Amino acid sequence: MSEISRGRCETHDGDVHVLRFVVDLPHPVPAVWAAVASPEGLPGWLCEADPLEPRLGGRVRLRWLNSDTEVSGLVTAWDPDYVAEYTVDPTTHGRIRFHLEPGSGGGGSTVLRFTNEFQGTRDYRLDCAAGWHEHLERLAAALDGRPTDWRDWSDERWRHLRGLYERDDEPWPKWEP
Repeated sequence: MSEISRGRCETHDGDVHVLRFVVDLPHPVPAVWAAVASPEGLPGWLCEADPLEPRLGGRVRLRWLNSDTEVSGLVTAWDPDYVAEYTVDPTTHGRIRFHLEPGSGGGGSTVLRFTNEFQGTRDYRLDCAAGWHEHLERLAAALDGRPTDWRDWSDERWRHLRGLYERDDEPWPKWEP
């Protein structure tokens, strides 16, 4: 899998989490846009989207292909080639936002700023961090011409990432001189 930097998470009001990733992708914005904002591109790395009405206020239903998770909601931001945001039940996946910018390499690269805002426990926050991390690795692979074959999916990579996020979340030991 591609090297994706670990996501960062802020927690507000006890159980509202905002998870963020910044991912540099060596692919042009139109290719990344097609992967994150179209029913044809999403299954190669994340989920089926049917319907996905490509407009502000459009309906969206996302069905994950590695679990029985299915969520429905609305397109809450839509700026073609730059911003796609889907808002569903806040206790499952909440607000999912993809913000694309041309990378420093000119038109051949893209910076993806990914945000997921949701409600849940600490354990659910760690689950989501590991899950989105793995899915973003799969996005990079799909853009490289290697879409995910969900029939072969296992949770081994997710469990490894979950352990890393849990380790990073532990409090630092108190130092006493």
